[in-house]
Amino acid sequence: MTTYAIRRVLWVLPVLWAVATLTFFLMHAVPGGPFTQDKTLPDSVNAALNRRYHFDEPLYKQYGYYLWNASHGDLGLSVKGDHEVADVIRRTWFVTFQLGVLGLLVAAVVGLVLGTLSALNHNGPLDYLGVAFATIGASVPNFIMGSFLVIFFAINLGWFKTLGWGGPLQVSDIFHASAYDWRKDVIPVAAVSALPSAFIARVTRASVLEVLSQDYIRTARAKGLREQRVVLRHTLKNAMIPVLTVMGPLAVNLVTGSFIVETMFSIPGVGRETINAVSARDYNTIMGTTLFYAFIVTMASLFVDLAYAVVDPRIRYR
Repeated sequence: MTTYAIRRVLWVLPVLWAVATLTFFLMHAVPGGPFTQDKTLPDSVNAALNRRYHFDEPLYKQYGYYLWNASHGDLGLSVKGDHEVADVIRRTWFVTFQLGVLGLLVAAVVGLVLGTLSALNHNGPLDYLGVAFATIGASVPNFIMGSFLVIFFAINLGWFKTLGWGGPLQVSDIFHASAYDWRKDVIPVAAVSALPSAFIARVTRASVLEVLSQDYIRTARAKGLREQRVVLRHTLKNAMIPVLTVMGPLAVNLVTGSFIVETMFSIPGVGRETINAVSARDYNTIMGTTLFYAFIVTMASLFVDLAYAVVDPRIRYR
């Protein structure tokens, strides 16, 4: 497994190169530039800005400059504010990470519990409730779900707050718990976790129902094992492979799909910075955040593949 993991990690570099190349040329294929939106800029200032960021160079030279600098860890300067793109990502990644991890934890717990209860109570009230939740969660987009939760829980009931992020903004803020305001985090986390929890519940229900019909489950019950032991030890463990299969892409979607939720709730994460960069045609920030997300996707995919071998000993990697 170690050899397999090393080989997969080495594949990250060509993947990042392919993502950078595709993003670079697609981005420059759109007419206009970062400074064309401001009509008040004199031509001399516009020319000086383009020269500073090498936008006056031929496209192949700009591509070469970017790849050379990125290979040395330099993601360039943001054209809005002249900040280092690496600093922007460093300042915002932890918030996006918290939102994604909390959303995944909520989705996993709700989806696994609801899917298992639905399967164990097949065609019963809990089963119908679980199917209804999964259908609604899979049908309603996160921004619609977020709007509904804001109206009901924040405006009508006044239980939660809606703007900003209540958790630590930097890793160094973790030990300053007095500054936390968890009421800001509940609705965004619920909004991003609704869709993945619905998918996990549906897959868990189908997988558990299939496992419950197997001969070894009937044998375990015939031997007199307690139902709790049959469910936890024999059923859920063997039903986890399909669940892990969908949790990998869902984990990636929770991180990379936080653009709308972060913008909607003014959460200072990478997703909101990406949306602002696209609106401002901030080339370097778009490139940097895209590479950041590509790295997260490849690492999450590797983690899920390795988790298969932990859950199912029959799976071996070479």
